[in-house]
Amino acid sequence: MKLIIKPNKGFGKIEVEINEELWGEIERLGERYGVSPERVIEIALAGEFKEPKGDLGELERKVRELEEKTWELEKEYAPLRFKAYGLSEDNKILAIELSGLIAENSQLKRFLRMKPERNVELRKLISYYLQG
Repeated sequence: MKLIIKPNKGFGKIEVEINEELWGEIERLGERYGVSPERVIEIALAGEFKEPKGDLGELERKVRELEEKTWELEKEYAPLRFKAYGLSEDNKILAIELSGLIAENSQLKRFLRMKPERNVELRKLISYYLQG
């Protein structure tokens, strides 16, 4: 790949040939840090690298400790999330059954020529459980 660097004013562009491996690394850095490949090249050429404020080894150790704690919490709460999911699915099934029973009740009332009752709160509750 050919990289062309042009100045803001005047003439004198610089052309550099970049191999595919280096360009791939530049793109990976851009994706990793959420910047464009052009910005990665600008940072590399201008030397705008940020130095870590603390001890890098200490910071990496803290990150590993936090990741371990996160995984332990994930293991601890996974069964609870599974049970909550099961209860949510049970609620959906019950809401469907209740909706069917309400519809059947309404049809029977019409058949008997009785006035059907509209329970808005119950309908809202059923729609809540069907969405969740």
